[in-house]
Amino acid sequence: MFTEQLQLAIIGLGPRGLSVAERLCANADALLAPGQELVIHLIDPHVFHGGQVWRSTQDRVLLMNTVACQVTMFVDDTVDCEGPVVSGPNLYEWARSIALVGSPSVPEAVRAEALTLGPDDYPSRAFYGSYLQWVRDRIIWTAPPAVSFTSHQATAVDLRDTPNGLQEIVLSTGETIGELQSVVLALGHMPHRLGEAETALSRFADRHDLRYITPSNPADVALADVPAGEAVILRGLGLTFFDYMALFTIGRGGTFVREPDETLTYLPSGQEPRLIAGSRRGVPFHARGKNQKGSSGRHTPRYLTADVIERLRARADAGTPADFRRDIWPLIDREVRTVYYAALVRERQCACDAEEFTALFATAQAATVPVFGAREEQSGFGDPLAIAESDAQQNVLAKFDIEPERAWDWRNIAAPYTDDDISSTHRFRSWLRSYLDNEVREANKGNVVGPRKAALDVLRDLRNEIRLLVDHGGLSGDSYRDELQRWYMPLNAFLSIGPPAERIEQFAALMDAGVLEVLGPDLRVDCSDGRFVAYSGACPDLAVAATTMIEARLPETDVHRTTDPLLRTLLDRGECQPYRMPIRGGGHWVAGGVAVTRRPYRLLDAADRPHPRRFAFGVPTESVHWVTAAGIRPGVNSVILGDADAIARAGLRAATDHVVERSA
Repeated sequence: MFTEQLQLAIIGLGPRGLSVAERLCANADALLAPGQELVIHLIDPHVFHGGQVWRSTQDRVLLMNTVACQVTMFVDDTVDCEGPVVSGPNLYEWARSIALVGSPSVPEAVRAEALTLGPDDYPSRAFYGSYLQWVRDRIIWTAPPAVSFTSHQATAVDLRDTPNGLQEIVLSTGETIGELQSVVLALGHMPHRLGEAETALSRFADRHDLRYITPSNPADVALADVPAGEAVILRGLGLTFFDYMALFTIGRGGTFVREPDETLTYLPSGQEPRLIAGSRRGVPFHARGKNQKGSSGRHTPRYLTADVIERLRARADAGTPADFRRDIWPLIDREVRTVYYAALVRERQCACDAEEFTALFATAQAATVPVFGAREEQSGFGDPLAIAESDAQQNVLAKFDIEPERAWDWRNIAAPYTDDDISSTHRFRSWLRSYLDNEVREANKGNVVGPRKAALDVLRDLRNEIRLLVDHGGLSGDSYRDELQRWYMPLNAFLSIGPPAERIEQFAALMDAGVLEVLGPDLRVDCSDGRFVAYSGACPDLAVAATTMIEARLPETDVHRTTDPLLRTLLDRGECQPYRMPIRGGGHWVAGGVAVTRRPYRLLDAADRPHPRRFAFGVPTESVHWVTAAGIRPGVNSVILGDADAIARAGLRAATDHVVERSA
């Protein structure tokens, strides 16, 4: 018989909020006292459908960019956490259970996808949303007797402390949830006010009756009123672009057909608009290599080791934060090029030769200070991509017959065209079409066997190590801003978090069909004669006018510009603040994320005081934490799962401690 009720709320039920809910159940038996009951309030407008981003009701043409076997919601034995391991299926294993056993509660579209989904296939985002729905239901079904759940399909608009030391949440429905001992903010991507440039474009569109679609999740954008055949400018060639590409083509009845010679062709439905695309870099994100690592395989760091991380963190904690460009980037470079060359040797010779090469190259690396090209000798930040091989490294490459033209070249990887390739739009498109075919070939070689994709996948595998180095003041504010956020993060996104190779093939097929036209690098958009006009600054011989323009990217996390009612209210009352990082020479850089303590991430108010029973987790803390939108992967000691466990345990302890305080 329960004699005392504790209440805890989770605001936001995407993967992170859901993970906290699972960890609360896992830890409840150990941390609740006899007679105590825990009621967990789950708050999200899409609480029954997998959360906002992954909701199961979105268009099924939108894909994840992670293969099914590398997605999970459950802790395993590799996760560094205090709470117990409660095993559960990864996304692929869950799909197999549906395909083999079936369930009357699973919609036919979900079962149909499960039947054809392989471990290394890319599921639809809606399918992942259905998995999250199932995880939520399972957490509720299997919760300990002392734990119960109440779901609220609403938005939290206010969070207040009450005179008795508890908290209350006001919902968009007008309902108030009171008597809360602990609250976890797992808000995910937030709405934002437009920036200055976006505001100018929006006002121009309003004056001239144009369509201007601001940075948004494509699943949330109404595209039905964009007519067939109309020119649509899409600015951005990353993951968001590929979502729009799919919605405007497959989503409008077009089909891709594999010809007998394996060429992919596109059969238009006649409902497609004319897509005009471009970006600063001018080429789409790199295709993900075919997965050859299974669910948990990853590159084991040779240079970004635990000892190196411990040493750099100790320096940062003592008041001397790292410099990303000087201290971390050269180690990332060494990890990447070692994997690249070893894969080249393995491709040409054998695995034993690759092992010998790796050992010799590591010795040459250890005795080498990174060598930079002429541009790096200039003043300022220089060109961090201009790393050249030392004499010792070149000797090792020569020993294994690796020609100079096969040397790893960051500059060529980051900007793969020559000046001649961008001398005109026609030449650029011809070059790009060949480049896309090569991207697909390289992706099909795989992320272990293929030298290029194996090397680039290292960037993804190193996320945990980089997080440990840069989170919570690991870098100076100016290094974080200039070297990590403005330089490395766009490069890392371009090289390592791109779309499945099938999307690159489709991109090429749409070019062939005349549905997609790509402008050159340095895309620019002007407002002229009542139209949007797009052209390439690198090859400006062609300009295209349109009445619809789409910013094909998600909004950046920036608490200064958020319109989320809850965060806005907390900021206005001084109950949270933007994260500030000390910069070299004095002062601070004020970042866009919400300030929190170290694990378990208590929310800091404007006076730097941590709230003892209020926690923030995930996307709104970007800049305190790095790459907060990344998914949860099994078998790799996921930092996200460890974080969720720490927050859950701290929330439970805060709740039980408050009861003890009141009793005293």
